[in-house]
Amino acid sequence: MDDFHASQPIFVQIRQRLIEMILRGAVGEGDALPSVRQIAAELSVNPLTVTKAFEALVEIGVVEKRRGLGMFVTQGAREKLLTHERDKFLKEDWPRILTQIKALDLDPKSLFAETPVEPKP
Repeated sequence: MDDFHASQPIFVQIRQRLIEMILRGAVGEGDALPSVRQIAAELSVNPLTVTKAFEALVEIGVVEKRRGLGMFVTQGAREKLLTHERDKFLKEDWPRILTQIKALDLDPKSLFAETPVEPKP
């Protein structure tokens, strides 16, 4: 689980893993998340890096800190994350993907076909 890639800061990758846990239902609304120390030890990273990932989730309102108890998933977090991640995809990822589709002269309809995509002649 500690296989990080250089294209993004580690805290962003940890934040994304936590988001995926919530979206998959591995951690439900109202549930405690693993502690900063636990995650830092498992991933062999500085606890401040993990704290930064948690702070990013607190900022968007999907995680709350309960003094002396840890970090918890807020009520409505999954829906809020779905909205947040969809908006992020449409604003940041999709324009880049669409540009690449056009540059490679791919047929967008064929990308959703069940058979492998062949480039246009």
